Amino acid sequence: MIDMPKTKIVLDENEMPKKWYNIQADLKTPLDPPLNPQTKQPIGPDDLKQIFPMGLIKQEVSNERYIQIPEKVREIYRLWRPTPLYRALKLEKALKTPAKIYYKWEGVSPPGSHKPNSAVAQAYYNMKEGIEQLVTETGAGQWGSALSFASRIFNLKCRVYMVKCSYEQKPYRRILMENWGAEVLSSPTNITKCGREILKKNPKTSGSLGISISEAVEDAATHENTNYALGSVLNHVVLHQTIIGLELKKQFEILGEYPDIICGCVGGGSNFAGTSFPFLRDKLIGKKPNLKIISVEPLACPTLTKGEYRYDFGDTAGLTPLLKMYTLGHSYVPPAIHAGGLRYHGDSPLLSKLTKEGYMDAIAYYQKEVFEAATLFARTEGFIVAPETAHAVRAAIDLARMCKYNNEKKVIVFGNSGHGHFDLSAYEEYHSKNMHDYSYPKVMIKNNHKKLPVIKEIIQK
Repeated sequence: MIDMPKTKIVLDENEMPKKWYNIQADLKTPLDPPLNPQTKQPIGPDDLKQIFPMGLIKQEVSNERYIQIPEKVREIYRLWRPTPLYRALKLEKALKTPAKIYYKWEGVSPPGSHKPNSAVAQAYYNMKEGIEQLVTETGAGQWGSALSFASRIFNLKCRVYMVKCSYEQKPYRRILMENWGAEVLSSPTNITKCGREILKKNPKTSGSLGISISEAVEDAATHENTNYALGSVLNHVVLHQTIIGLELKKQFEILGEYPDIICGCVGGGSNFAGTSFPFLRDKLIGKKPNLKIISVEPLACPTLTKGEYRYDFGDTAGLTPLLKMYTLGHSYVPPAIHAGGLRYHGDSPLLSKLTKEGYMDAIAYYQKEVFEAATLFARTEGFIVAPETAHAVRAAIDLARMCKYNNEKKVIVFGNSGHGHFDLSAYEEYHSKNMHDYSYPKVMIKNNHKKLPVIKEIIQK
């Protein structure tokens, strides 16, 4: 009898993790603190109370290695978690590679991506503290969809500032949010001060995540019983996403294997950090020193590959605390590529620090080559992935081809962060050969960096 390799590895509900993993407990040196933009001094928990609930603020600054997942959150997670791990057998065959390719499929959640892993948790902690409304930004609409879904579960109102180009490119994401009861606005808008100022300077702007964050933060700060919810970047968001990697470790234990390479798309970094950080702990403690962890980003927004590692605002208007991260500059407005969720000027401070210290690597691609990879993936594995996720697919394919060239039997896994059912117009543009590539000019990056806040060397080092 032929022993066929497993195509899908599924955990039982009772095997879903009961705790999130906090990588701050295992850092070799502490994370650089967020700074008050006026005083340039570290901020404390009280400085964040205006827009975040204390339950999330405590997670943001915690050094506890494992943090309990509330049972009410786990109850909602059970709608789609644990998520399956697939082996891409047909893709391997098409590539004629000796490598094994796996992908953790997060497209099974109600909103269709990894985003509700944090949205449900954030809505829960806000509900517990009596908040009535959440406001947020969204790029491609996946985070906005997730928060709309989570807000409905906990009977909260939800307002979403959706980046203008994505609002126009992805009407079905808007409809999905509205179906869960959210109010969705094309950003920049005329209802916030920063939105009006940006429109005055550039009425035809395509918008950006930095602009939408400014509008959402201003909205939350100026309305009672309203809090802000962020879909990536911050430590507590990364924490919630580690349920992906914790499940993935269990699934590889069932297989009796361990990945040689982990890759995933990165905009703000939460999905990839959540996938890789539980494995990265093994590298930090010297258990798996040769593990390769690779972030994948668009050349139109190359924060990790072309940005500078320094303090910057998380938003365009300069309303947020200063974060130490890789950044293209908060004034950056990216080209209107289809991977709207990757159009962010900065990255997670945790992911940035670990990249700077050499524990993680980064690569960047043009959008046509990622759609080429996503098309091959759809024609072999069947799943149509989001444009953001397509970057991870491109990297996995290239790594598998490298294994073929070197005759290496490596184990590759990538975070398959969401489906592309609402992105078919992008695929149509690719197949009709109307898609264009963009690369962010070095001179513009240099000009943006000149506008960054100056921090004293004792803090900036």
